[in-house]
Amino acid sequence: MKVYINKYRNHWLSPYTILEKVVFWKDVWEKNGETTWAKTWVDRLNPYCVALGKFLDKVHPKIDYVKIDPWDTWSMDHTLSLMIVPMLKQLKATKHGAPNVDDEDVPENLRSTSAPSKENNYDYVDANHFARWDWVLDEMIWAFETYDKDLEAQYYDDSDVDKNASIDDQARQMKVDEEGLQAYYDRRRNAFLLFGKYYQSLWD
Repeated sequence: MKVYINKYRNHWLSPYTILEKVVFWKDVWEKNGETTWAKTWVDRLNPYCVALGKFLDKVHPKIDYVKIDPWDTWSMDHTLSLMIVPMLKQLKATKHGAPNVDDEDVPENLRSTSAPSKENNYDYVDANHFARWDWVLDEMIWAFETYDKDLEAQYYDDSDVDKNASIDDQARQMKVDEEGLQAYYDRRRNAFLLFGKYYQSLWD
């Protein structure tokens, strides 16, 4: 697999920027908006700015290159986990906001019904708004980060198993924490469901 995705390019050059730089000794703006002479020059310069932007978009386009090799899909779930984990971690570290997370998706102490009363009626979010998103991100990170780790082993106790017995007998003798194992599977399954539900919110 080879992936190359560069940052978004902005090739727009504003006519106002040109005027402010070239005619630096004159005021382009008045209290009620742009000056008459500035409006005239903006109209003249705008087609050239548009053409320049289109030219630079062609010369230096945004690159989204992904090459998939046959072996990348032999264990696609594992391959995707390797990329998803660092992206989720960076998103959590650099995010500037949070989407609306349904109360039903988080523990009771993080729900909007458990948050302190809003100081103002016009407040858009409650005190737990950002904590809910952090919790959802943590669950996603945990699920993908531990996906290929043998965490199930902690729920099996083979200390009393007769090592000389047959495989079937050893399996019957092994003690299993059924409740803990089921809770582990339920948590992981829920985290993957959250990933799908809030997939369109994974942006900064």
